[in-house]
Amino acid sequence: MIPTISPQRRREIIDALRRGTVPRNGLDAFSVGLEVFDAVLDAELASVKAGGSVFKAVRGEYGCGKTFFARRLAESAKRMGFAASEIQISETETPLHRLETVYRRLNEGLSTADTPGNALRNILDAWFYTLEEDVLGDGSVDPEDEAALLARTDALLEQRLAGVTQVAPAFSAALRGYRRAQAADDPAAAEGISAWLSGQPNVSAGVKRAAGIKGDIDHFGAMSFLQGLLTILRDCGNAGLLVVLDEVETVQRMRGDVRDKSLNALRQLIDEVDSGKFPGLYLLITGTPAFFDGPQGVRRLEPLVQRLHVDFQTEARFDNPRAVQIRLAPFDLDRLRQVGRKVRDIYAADALAPDRISTLADDAYIADLAGAATGKLGGKVGIAPRIFLKKLVADVLDRVDQFPDFDPRAHYALTVSDAELTPVERQAAAASNVDDIELPV
Repeated sequence: MIPTISPQRRREIIDALRRGTVPRNGLDAFSVGLEVFDAVLDAELASVKAGGSVFKAVRGEYGCGKTFFARRLAESAKRMGFAASEIQISETETPLHRLETVYRRLNEGLSTADTPGNALRNILDAWFYTLEEDVLGDGSVDPEDEAALLARTDALLEQRLAGVTQVAPAFSAALRGYRRAQAADDPAAAEGISAWLSGQPNVSAGVKRAAGIKGDIDHFGAMSFLQGLLTILRDCGNAGLLVVLDEVETVQRMRGDVRDKSLNALRQLIDEVDSGKFPGLYLLITGTPAFFDGPQGVRRLEPLVQRLHVDFQTEARFDNPRAVQIRLAPFDLDRLRQVGRKVRDIYAADALAPDRISTLADDAYIADLAGAATGKLGGKVGIAPRIFLKKLVADVLDRVDQFPDFDPRAHYALTVSDAELTPVERQAAAASNVDDIELPV
């Protein structure tokens, strides 16, 4: 049974799969095997909504669905009123040890249920509106007296951000400057200040001078600004913030000193989440088993090993979803077939020829295609989902839907070229066993 999703969501799902990427929305519609985590994740989100904070690590081999898991969690969080942001950790664009860059990427990807991206301006405006409503609610200020309203709003701002101001006074100063720019109908200044608040470099000196701020946000200031952002989110009615640090295993490829700095930054984040410094924050990281267990990953920093250690020696079916680190099971053929059937049904809901879709891409054909895709990848089911779904949508369902005389059993033979595989997929497909896969460390 497909969850009720809009035609737009269905199109977004199919378009993403056609490109070979993970959709951003509607993931419950073709999720398989993740239900075991739902109760615990919902409880953890509820705890964060009540003012707590949570750190969670997700481990899994390439292709098992770590990014899918993270985006599915983000959807659930946004339905509960959270803001969310997904950050891809990389050697050059977003190194983990540069927390000011991580903070900037967080704001660039910030989204809510109402705003799909770059949501900071909307969040700031919603917060100032909330402050004004609170000021007007006590009846002591005339709504027509703009000067008095501005002054009282500034005073309430200082009161709400008192704790943050002690460690990051520039955050409050920038907010006051943003508020003045809005009141003076100066959109350019307001845009510049919001860009500075989000961690963007190269904001003009004139804008910063007008707001009483200077310089750029540094490594240490970024964490204080995150505290301020969490305060604003909760104050204007959001449940909290989910931050996903995806593909943290990339730190294994970094130069030794940079790798150690990155691991220490991760330890610092975990400790500060555990200490309660970030009420309203759910921090999720994803990585491969090699990152958590290998010599170039977590094991290089003993305090990090202690914080992330979980015993995975028992059968996977007895894994504890409440643990700080959880593992995703690799895909098997049965799960691959289930996903294929769900995607076919989503496609058929908006197809030009839904009857042909159901008839020519029936369950038996889906099973055959899943087996063929796995075979082309050396029998490695774990790396097959992305390429299988791309082939199913772009090569089979699109053609069945558009060409009345196309029969996939008669006119299509699945092929997979090296050019359409990622480097990891190529390595895994060529390996005869898991120990043959050369990991970039």
